[in-house]
Order: sequence, then structure tokens, then C-alpha cells
Amino acid sequence: MLSVVCYLFSPQPEYMLLLTVAQLIFVPAMVKMIISFNKADDAIIVAMMFAITLLHWSEGWIAIVLVLIYVFYTAFLAIQGVKRFLQRGFTNMAEISIDVGLIYIWIGGLWFFAFIANIDTGFSSLITWLTAIHFHYSACLLAISIGLFGRIHKSRWYNAVVVILLTGPLLVAIGITFSTIIEIISVILYIAAIYSLFFLAFKTKLPRGQGLLLRISYGALCITIIWSFMYAFGYVGIPEMLTFHGFMNGIFFGSVGVLAWAIAIPETKFQPFHFPVSQIRGKLRERKDPHPGLVDTLSDFVDTTKLPHIIPHFYEETNQYRLMASIKWKTWFKPFALIYQSLSRFMQQLNLPFSSKQIEMTGKVVKVDELHDGRPAPRAWIRKIEKQTTFVAIYSKHTTGQTTYMNIALPLPFSTMIGVLYVYEDNGALYLTSNHDGDAGIYLAINRFLFQLPLQEHFKIKAQDETTLTAVHKMRIFGLPFLEINYQITRK
Repeated sequence: MLSVVCYLFSPQPEYMLLLTVAQLIFVPAMVKMIISFNKADDAIIVAMMFAITLLHWSEGWIAIVLVLIYVFYTAFLAIQGVKRFLQRGFTNMAEISIDVGLIYIWIGGLWFFAFIANIDTGFSSLITWLTAIHFHYSACLLAISIGLFGRIHKSRWYNAVVVILLTGPLLVAIGITFSTIIEIISVILYIAAIYSLFFLAFKTKLPRGQGLLLRISYGALCITIIWSFMYAFGYVGIPEMLTFHGFMNGIFFGSVGVLAWAIAIPETKFQPFHFPVSQIRGKLRERKDPHPGLVDTLSDFVDTTKLPHIIPHFYEETNQYRLMASIKWKTWFKPFALIYQSLSRFMQQLNLPFSSKQIEMTGKVVKVDELHDGRPAPRAWIRKIEKQTTFVAIYSKHTTGQTTYMNIALPLPFSTMIGVLYVYEDNGALYLTSNHDGDAGIYLAINRFLFQLPLQEHFKIKAQDETTLTAVHKMRIFGLPFLEINYQITRK
């Protein structure tokens, strides 16, 4: 109704309604599909709608007040996106896409504020407005739509498409601002991702009515993105973009896409984490009571009959062993490692030297108060290089289904990093990995939030003889290797 009022009586240019309809109908409708609001939240949405409507007849300080209400609303949605992300972290690409869409709307709100307040952005007023509409349609609405689609479809191809489409709005905006070459490259990647999404929508089995509407919505993008490409090369101007590109996106992508998801909202596939998490934050209050090993019995995790005796003995009688370590940072990561060292020395945690020279790690295993930690039978392995604490890792375990995991906590300021490792044996060697189904993964616990980090770690422990072990600890971030630690472990 408010959109109709704006259409019939607004003194603003007709093309301005393309953004208004997104603000009053498309974005609120999509957001309602993924977030449950209480009455106070609904009041924020209602206030936003009236503010956007009144803006068509307002100017001066009144317009500033009204647009600030809209910016507050977009910030409120961005906070919901951040909260959603902190409940999961870097897992489930479909839900990450929805989170990013909610955050993008805030950027669109800031550009809209710049347009209404006549802030000098370095661009014309029209370009500022176009950037605002870009973040409403190509960023927010598309990100939420492909996130809902990802609840139905799952593949590596989909994940690659999502990454390109989520970074695309920023890359295109950067290209428009700084470099035509960047703009052209980003648009080419964006085109490939849009056509891939359209293909995946045809490949995926969907309810007949919903499938038809969704393919029309994504098909419209396949057409309008060509106009973006032509605009980047200078073949069409802004008036043509507004007439054709804007109309197609508003009617066929926006309205048809929202209607498609309104027919049936797919349920999320994400299941909340339920394993126990250490409650220790900050520096560990060390106890003097020694504990013999990292685990009571390694057979809780793996069939030890297939392993050389020295491997379970090391885990059960850790204090009887001496460690020599060689730390190897990957070349691409060395600048980050050098910067991180100043922080790690302060924290006395994850405090690894920059040199790859083999050096002794002294260590001891001590008991940890179970009531303080919150997990069963915790014990801390404190390792040092010379007088600097390198690792403080609190070991425990938990069982989900038929699988028992190592549950390792590394206390950090105001938080704790959790490594949940799947343990298995292969050809006489012991492996521990975070890259496995189930609970396995590396997480960060902050307050009541537990979210998965884009880190993976993998251990291989092998017996050289009856008194010597070798161990290799490899770590990756976003799938890229950045650290390898080689250990030589000998019985004292």
C-alpha cells in the first residue's frame, strides 16, 4: 500500500521507485523468511517503512532524520547477520550467504544516506543512488536468494558460485571507483557465476511452481548482467541502464524471486553444536598436581592393537617423553607470522618461533579443575621453548554417537579455541584430524557463541623404533597450508 502511494503521488523521478520497492517490499519480505522477529523488531520495520514513504516528500533536516531511521534499520539487520554467523562460523555456505546478504544491506543503507544527505562521495548524486540500489538488489537480495537455494542444492560448484557472487558487489564497486580493468574482470567473473547459478537452478529438482519462478528470476539476471558488461565497455549509458536493466531487475528478479521463495521456505540444514566446550577463558590458573598423560587410555579413541606400543604409551605417559620441534612457516604466510609473534608473546599461547631451526620443547602435564573447565577429566599440556610458553592445551574428550573425539581447548583472552579431532589408525600410524564429518573442526568460543573457524589441522604420529616417535602437524587456513611442525619424540 505504501509503495502504491509512492507510485501515484511521489514528486520524485519514476526510476527512484526501483529502490523504494526494494526497501518497502522485497528486502523486508526476504528477511521475514529467515529471521523470527518479536513485536519490538516489527516496530522497527514499521517505522522504517513510514520513514521511506515520507522521504518522497521531505527535504532538509526532516529528510536527514527519516533516512537515519532507515540506516538504523539496516544496521539492525546487519547485526542479525553477525549474530547468525557467530552461531556457526565458517561452515554451511548457504547460511553464510544469507549472513552476508544481511550485512550488505547496511552498506546499501549508508550509500542511501549519502544520497539523501548530499554527501560528497566523489561521485555524482545519481551514481551514489545507483550504488545504493546495487547493494540492495545485487548484494542483499541475491545473497539471501542463493542462500535459500543452497538449502536445497549442495555441491562444490555451488560453493564456488557463492564466493564469486558474494565478493562480486564489492569488486564491481571497487572497479567503478578505481579501475575499469578491475570492473571488467569482476563483471566477467560475475557473469560466469550468474550463468552457473541459472544452470544449477535448472539442474536442481524444485517444486514445479517455485522452480519456474526461481528460474525466471535467475534468468532475468542472465539478461541484465549483459547490460552491466556493455555499460562497463561504454556501449550503453546510465539512461539505458535505468530503463532496461532497472526494470528487469525490479520486476523479474526482485518480485518474481521473492514470490518464488514465499511459496515454500526451505529449512536450514545446519544443526547447532552440542559437544562440551571448556569454560576457561584467558590465562589458565595452573595447578601443581601432575598428570601422567594427555589421555587416560588411547583405546577410548582408536583400536590400539594395530599400533606400536610406543604410540599409546606416549599419549598415556606423556611426561616421560622429550620433544624436539622444527617449525616451518609457509613463505606466503611469513609476513603474517612475523606480525602475529608480538601478540603471541603477550598471550603466551600459540607462541611459535619464526626460525625453522630444530629446538627442544619442554613440557609437563598437570591436572585442571573439572568444575572450572566444565568437561570431564581435563588436563593441561604446557609446553615451553626456553622460558617462553608456546602452547597451553587442555585435553579432554567427548563422545557423539559411536565416535569419541579428542576435545582440546587453548585458552585465549576472553575466549577459547577448541580443536575437536577425529582419531584413526592407518597402516600402523596414528592420525588426528579436524577435517572430518561430525563434530570434528576448529572452533572459537566467545561468551555464548561457538563458531567454526576456517582452519584445519592434521597430525600423523609414527613409530621409528621402540623409543622414538616422529610426528608431523600440518595446518591450513581456507584450505591453504600455512604451517608445518615436525617433531622428534624420544622416551627419556
